[in-house]
Amino acid sequence: MVTSFLSASTHSAANPFAGQQTPPDPCYDDTGAARRCIPEFINAAFGKEVAVSSICGRPPSRSCSVVERGDDRPSVRTCQICDATDPRRAHPASYLTDLNSAHNLTCWQSENLNTSPHNVTLTLSLGKKFEITYVSLQFCSPRPESLAIYKSMDYGKTWMPYQYYSSQCRRMYNRPNKATITKQNEQEALCTDGHTDLYPLSGGLIAFSTLDGRPSGKDFDNSPVLQDWVTVTDIRVVFSRPQLPRELGLGAGSNSGGRDDDPTAVTSTLPTYFYAVGDFQVGGRCKCNGHGSRCLKDKEGKLVCDCKHNTEGPECDRCKPFHYDRPWQRANAREANECLPCNCNLHARRCRFNMELYKLSGRKSGGVCMNCRHNTAGRHCHYCKEGFYRDMARPITHRRACKACDCHPVGAAGKTCNQTTGQCPCKDGVTGITCNRCAKGYQQSRSPVAPCIKIPVVNPTAVVSSTEEPADCESYCKPVKGNLKINMKKYCKKDYAVQVNVLDMETVGDWAKFSVNVVSVYKSRGDPLKRGDNILWVHMKDLACKCPKIQMSKRFLVMGGSDGGTGTARLGLMADKNSLVIQWRDVWTRRLRKFQRKEKKGKCSKA
Repeated sequence: MVTSFLSASTHSAANPFAGQQTPPDPCYDDTGAARRCIPEFINAAFGKEVAVSSICGRPPSRSCSVVERGDDRPSVRTCQICDATDPRRAHPASYLTDLNSAHNLTCWQSENLNTSPHNVTLTLSLGKKFEITYVSLQFCSPRPESLAIYKSMDYGKTWMPYQYYSSQCRRMYNRPNKATITKQNEQEALCTDGHTDLYPLSGGLIAFSTLDGRPSGKDFDNSPVLQDWVTVTDIRVVFSRPQLPRELGLGAGSNSGGRDDDPTAVTSTLPTYFYAVGDFQVGGRCKCNGHGSRCLKDKEGKLVCDCKHNTEGPECDRCKPFHYDRPWQRANAREANECLPCNCNLHARRCRFNMELYKLSGRKSGGVCMNCRHNTAGRHCHYCKEGFYRDMARPITHRRACKACDCHPVGAAGKTCNQTTGQCPCKDGVTGITCNRCAKGYQQSRSPVAPCIKIPVVNPTAVVSSTEEPADCESYCKPVKGNLKINMKKYCKKDYAVQVNVLDMETVGDWAKFSVNVVSVYKSRGDPLKRGDNILWVHMKDLACKCPKIQMSKRFLVMGGSDGGTGTARLGLMADKNSLVIQWRDVWTRRLRKFQRKEKKGKCSKA
């Protein structure tokens, strides 16, 4: 003993807070993993109020009972006064569920049944669902000849039979006194006559076991039928028929001539009979479905489970909000079956359960996020919604993980980009994440329908006439090489002088056909030219050597002959290596108007 004391003292000195440490939560193991936990086994009836349909002492009355004296001496009948107004002689219903011991022999007692109905009811409300193992009644009077136990699972709204006791089961309850319970009828109430022994004449016990004889009792965790069978909120006991005096072996002739005011005297009057119970017990556990280790009273004074494993409800019978990734299940010895949170990547506050998805996932995940925020979408809010794409520099859980698509209004074929890369759908010839530039081999146009058009790729040696066979483009284009200035002499030698905006191009045989818009006409010999849409023809061999050099969506001054020096008449303008095709400059407008005036005065004939 000394050694133990010293060990305890040493431990306390090393850890002064040892006595203040919070006891471990039985719903979790040492590693924090969830495990089944259940409230302690208690007498759920203790201290509870019992509603009774009959009670003696109103008005005061005398009752007699048979007492066994032992030692082979004959039993005697004793009488007593019941007076509800006198605490010493009262037998209230509170005595049914008070502390019961050898030093606290208290009994509830009904009215005398000589003059009152034989049916007497005791109704006990547990205030919450319990899973009970037994119901027991310790009698102060002879045990009733017939009684029934009922249970309610909905706080007394409906009742179902639990067990019958009678020596005449068929007559009293329309049940056989011997029946076999199988897995097909495990919730059937039985009737038995095993309680009807006359002895002891008082103080006998009736105990009903809810699982005794039920085939699935050994596999209770996997038997929803028995789990439902043992679940109760209220217990009702109905005494239907007492042990009659003749059955007790005491006839009308038993008398002793005692005084009426002497409660211990045996009188010559007919014996009285009544029901009297000293202890009413209901053994079980507060029902928490394996997700709570205790029950507490809430703010309204109602008994509720202290739920763990992300469950809630009076019996921990549902998952907490946002914990619907798998269906609620009762915990068992092998698996805690805790409720799991939905995976919404911090973008949703609500989710729901989908059984079909749960099955498809191999029964691993069935949560579906609702009202995804921060421009996310999907079952887990795991990708960006239409019109947004992932910012890979941020995790998916970031509030700004999704960026708005920035598709170019002209270059893109739509406003919706790839939700992973952000790539917008581009029109033909357009490239870039946002479709904001022309692809290689294409050049910009002024058409919103086709903002980029293909640049023709021509092999000069393939398009130059075999009869001319120039050594190279430099010698081929030499007549105008290095002289791109405008003057009156050049102006006078050309058949036309116009400012054009190049829009598009296509090839027609050996010719390049440019669609142009004539902005201004400064000279037009022969058929008059008009402002507006027109055609500019250039032979491919000239275009290949970039004489003239023409670019899309730009303005040019074009000064050339009516047939481009080819001798072939085509509808529209003609340009070749001898034409003057240079990018337009606005300062030339005054100079060209001056050339027009001089031409009218006949100056071209002198040039």
